[in-house]
Amino acid sequence: MVAGEASGDLLASHLIKALQQHVPDARFYGIGGPKMQAVGFEALWPAEKLAVRGYAEVIKHYRELAGIRRKLRDRLLADRPDVFIGIDAPDFNLWLEARVKSAGIRSIHFVSPSIWAWRGGRARKIARAVDQVLCLFPFEPRLYADYPVQASYVGHPLADVMPLEPSTQQAREKLGLPTDRLIFALLPGSRQSELQYMAQTFIETAKLLYQRFPQARFLVPLVSRETRLFFENEIWRCQAQDLPISLLFGHAQDAMAAADGVLVASGTATLEVALAKKPMVIAYKMSPHSWRIMRNMGYQPWVGLPNILAQRFAVPEFLQDEATPENLSQALGNAVCDATVRERLHALFTEMHLLLRQNTAEKAAAAILPALRGGQTGTV
Repeated sequence: MVAGEASGDLLASHLIKALQQHVPDARFYGIGGPKMQAVGFEALWPAEKLAVRGYAEVIKHYRELAGIRRKLRDRLLADRPDVFIGIDAPDFNLWLEARVKSAGIRSIHFVSPSIWAWRGGRARKIARAVDQVLCLFPFEPRLYADYPVQASYVGHPLADVMPLEPSTQQAREKLGLPTDRLIFALLPGSRQSELQYMAQTFIETAKLLYQRFPQARFLVPLVSRETRLFFENEIWRCQAQDLPISLLFGHAQDAMAAADGVLVASGTATLEVALAKKPMVIAYKMSPHSWRIMRNMGYQPWVGLPNILAQRFAVPEFLQDEATPENLSQALGNAVCDATVRERLHALFTEMHLLLRQNTAEKAAAAILPALRGGQTGTV
């Protein structure tokens, strides 16, 4: 198995546990994170090695990434596991999946790449590289109908683990927060490379929100000491030491549940905010070079998952030059003040939650089990 960032690590850990219920002696190894390792995964390389974002950034790390991929390919071809499962990370995994498939090893890609958002021509490449694609969203299997690959909808694991009706009060009690204050959650991304482009904008947005709402408090969940230190430095650089900001180690879902409104970087976190039933504003920035490339590859008007699922701008999106503190603070401040908007979003996000709640780990395990049961050792 190969997972390349925090979301893939979580997804794979649930899958491993589900497979272990059916094949308790199965062995799992490859590239993975701490959650995978906690359930028995052997990480030959840590998932952080693959957590590189943007075209320009990937080029800088290409030699190291290519070397890791070749070494893992050689190991897999020598070991010949019963199945190889690439967890997301398509730019790394599809090359590897194609090599193991051509060697007769069953190749499965868990999380369909976003061919519905950009680079739609990848569907043909994916079909050549893998035997099977496990899709998190209900509209994805039909995108593969014209290609010789099995595609199955298994639902989204976040919809399984997040409560249908999260309690704002319980979340605030857990985090030691007052129940009578306006609270904003700021989610600028899980990687330091994202914070380089997002942190200052998010802090400046918080400053404007604080001017408008003097009783507000701000929560910033961060995933590592490195990202926390980076964000702390940005607070000083923005001269925002007086802002009532609480930096959290993890607790992203608690922060979402506790908040009245959320400013979130585009990505899986936008879906988490929707499942928490909270008003949000989506923002994203990247290097100018990467942005020029990505902008020309998109063919849908939305980048946030809630808007893609709704097929409309259910929540505001501000990208690159439009992601200014003025735009973000105005949109988020207006959203938390409008009861009609809050009610409409709650109803929409509840519908999404029910659609995506499919017991994903079990469905994915059921799709993978035939390959494992055909093997003698059960290696993944």
